[in-house]
Amino acid sequence: MTDAAAPSITATDSLIELRERIRRFSSERDWQQFHTPKNLAMALSVEVAELAEHFQWLNTGADAELDDAKRTGIRHEMADVLVYLIQLADRCNVDLRAAVLEKMELNAVKYPAAQVRGDPRKYNEY
Repeated sequence: MTDAAAPSITATDSLIELRERIRRFSSERDWQQFHTPKNLAMALSVEVAELAEHFQWLNTGADAELDDAKRTGIRHEMADVLVYLIQLADRCNVDLRAAVLEKMELNAVKYPAAQVRGDPRKYNEY
């Protein structure tokens, strides 16, 4: 199937598809009982730490510093982070797409482009 023939999938559709696949995976293993918001938040933080570990001691983490094994590890940890984030959002009834759009609007007010362009400081420091 070529790209032109591929069905159009929106960001919302792909998040819903992932959520449904993750639900089925967990259900088949009877793991939902363990997926409380607290447990999912803790698991998410562990996976973020495992992602960060791949960049530990690198100068910048730029692509030139990564070999194939590191790239694979990073990709897998990113997937784990996303899976737990989707599960947590599911358990907390959060629409991730809507939450991101809302947060971007709030950040646009906190960080007006004309005022903060090129400035990495937090909004309360300028």
